Order: sequence, then structure tokens, then C-alpha cells
Amino acid sequence: MPLTLQTFSTIADAGAALKASGTRYLGGGTLAVRAANEGDLSFSTLVRATDPALSAIVVEGARATIGAGVTMAAVAAHPALSAIARAARAVGGPVVRNQATVGGNLFAASPYGDFTVALLALDAAVHAGGGAIPVEEFLARRDGFTGIVTAVSFAMPRDGAFRFLKVSRVKPKGVSVLSIAAVVEKDGDGRVTAARIGLGCMADRPIRAKAAEKALVGNRLTADGIAAALAVAGEGTAPPTDSVASAWYRAEVLPVHLKRLLLAR
Repeated sequence: MPLTLQTFSTIADAGAALKASGTRYLGGGTLAVRAANEGDLSFSTLVRATDPALSAIVVEGARATIGAGVTMAAVAAHPALSAIARAARAVGGPVVRNQATVGGNLFAASPYGDFTVALLALDAAVHAGGGAIPVEEFLARRDGFTGIVTAVSFAMPRDGAFRFLKVSRVKPKGVSVLSIAAVVEKDGDGRVTAARIGLGCMADRPIRAKAAEKALVGNRLTADGIAAALAVAGEGTAPPTDSVASAWYRAEVLPVHLKRLLLAR
């Protein structure tokens, strides 16, 4: 089956083209092109948009908005996004980061999607169709999504609040065994007042460690203070078994690496 490419200058026109059967949106191509190369026959036409809004990064005050077409390399290099640059650099090697987009990462199945793990911890909003919904809600129903994600936005974390860790067998660009992102807020006494923890490779898509988040509140980030959170870190998870790691192994090492992340200085 021949594969065709349609390019549109506006998001609206590209969205209209996607309503036809046999179409798929093309962002950076790391997912769609791979699917085509692997013989996916569910689409015969790739649709892309060159609207400048898709590649814009806007940081105003304490809020950042990143266009869905922005690459991981661009996120990692942007001076105003240095707090989350580590999460962008965790996506593949240089060649992949030059192509992989923020929007595409939202649709990457486990063991991929490391940047989306960070977006979960950041309580990001996903913009599409003129509206915005929390990233957690978007991920829960992404399988039925047929539009175009235009951007993500989030409040910039305070200095030292954002943490990210990727565990892989091959450094520096190996596929994830698991990835963890956290935004932890503390009071003047060092006690946790709020926490959001995103997990990658602990389900078929990034999820939050809600039991661990709850257990952290009111405690300090010490070995004793985080013990309760580590004990419940795996609640609600369903890690996959793949060529990288077994479900058993992922479940076993999650508390080890969550401890490493939370106690990092």
C-alpha cells in the first residue's frame, strides 16, 4: 500500500484532513514512521501541520507553554526550561531527540514516554481543540483521541522541587526499565506539604504514584520520613514484561529507585 504525505499550513486544515479514514498525524515521526516501516496497515496517509504555534515555547511569569511540535532537543536547550531539561535529555540519543516531539511523547507506549512522566509530576495541561485537560485525564483516554494536540502547559517548579530519574540497562540512551519524576513542595521546617510523583514503565502508559504521594505529606525527606511512601509505591501499578525487564523486576526495583530520587540532594 503506497504511503502519502499531506502538509497543511494550519492546525485547523490538518485537523480536517484527519477526519478521513486511513489517516494518521505526523509529528516528529518517531512513532508514525516506525509504525509504517513495521507494516502498520491501519493508515495510508500521513498528515502534518507547519503552523508556527506548534513549535513555540513561551515562558511567561511562572507558567510555561510548549508547542506539541517542539522537539526534545529544543526543550533541553531552552534556558528557561533548565529545571526540566534532564527529562527531555532522557529521551533516546541525539538523533531521536532532534525528531521526537512533546506531543508525540504523550502517545508513546511503555517502555517509552519518559518526558510524559515529567509532565504528570508537573501537573501539566494538554491543549487540543481549543480546550485543555489535565495530562492525567488525557492519558487515561488517549487511545480514542483523534484530534491534534497543540501544546502542553504547566507551572514552572520552584528551585529544587522537580526531580527526575531514568533507569536503563544501556547508558546513556537505553530504553527505560522505569522512570520516575517528582515535584515535592516543602515548608520552612522541611516537611512535605504536597507531592506529585509520575511513574513510567509501571503500566502501559505513565501513571501517578498516588499512595506514595499521600504518604509523603507531613514527613521530611529522610530515610525514616519516606519509608511509608516506599512501602506503598507500587500500589495501583501494573508493570509490563518486555525485552527490557520483567514485571517482577520493575516492581522490585521501584522502591529502591524512588528512595534514590527522594533522598537526592
